[in-house]
Amino acid sequence: MRMWSDAEVAAALDVDVAISSQRVAFEALARGEAQLADKVGIRTGDDTALSYLCRLSPRHGAVSKIVAVHPGNAGRGLPTISGTVLVMDPVTGRLVATMQAAALTETRTAAGSAVAADALALPDADELAILGSGVQARAHVRAIARVRQLREVRIFSRDAARREAAAAELAAELGLPVRAVASAEEAVREAPLIAACTLSAEPVVPTAAVAAGATVISVGSFEHHRCEVDAELVRRAGAVVVDEVGAAAAHAGPIAGALERGDIARERLRALGEVLLGAAPGRRDAAEVVFYNSVGLGVQDAAAAHAVLGTL
Repeated sequence: MRMWSDAEVAAALDVDVAISSQRVAFEALARGEAQLADKVGIRTGDDTALSYLCRLSPRHGAVSKIVAVHPGNAGRGLPTISGTVLVMDPVTGRLVATMQAAALTETRTAAGSAVAADALALPDADELAILGSGVQARAHVRAIARVRQLREVRIFSRDAARREAAAAELAAELGLPVRAVASAEEAVREAPLIAACTLSAEPVVPTAAVAAGATVISVGSFEHHRCEVDAELVRRAGAVVVDEVGAAAAHAGPIAGALERGDIARERLRALGEVLLGAAPGRRDAAEVVFYNSVGLGVQDAAAAHAVLGTL
């Protein structure tokens, strides 16, 4: 049994490998090859513990992840997300690998968004607005830059020093014009691609500033009480795409709220894997706003873990 550190996982799971793994994950789920258990979560105040379990296909061993989300860690100089992944042998069920899960979760989440952006965003989308300046925000710039040729990235978060630091880091790393801006409205206005990467319980995407044809991605709305977009954006969206319909209906704040209010019918929700396979429509025209909500799935962890092991 091998134990993988975050550094070793990060070295094995580069952005392109991660993006490829996430296409496999969503397509396997849509084809019915993957076995996915319901996500289990417990909350203590603002802190959350989550458990995921999946078997990517009959030839892959089961993968389990337990993850803790502690938003207060940002003020402690510690990662807000930590966890452990366990990988089982497909034949014997014995444990073959353990992996620290911070790098895997960070990379697979952003890579999943890149897959969604590639499937849903306009082909010529070349400006990206990022709301948030933490590890997920930065990972999203790196990943989305692999599926679209970005001309500019604009970053907004409430902490001016953090958004300036994130912009400087990404500009130097990627060779792209990356600007820290003073408001969410300035970041989002006219942007064809928008990614919200926060842990906010209140909307952070200014719907009035969202342009026609924009694709809006939310990865922080992974619990019922977290809601990075408002009700109007969900109502306005011509297509509402999710990572998995049942999980989104149960856990995604904007989706669960819209269903409870009757703003949308469950039948309107489209799974990303089905869009990738052509079994469900994604974007239908250049003018509609498309909303993608990811709660994070065990199948994403399983595909990423098997990619690290070279067994994907």
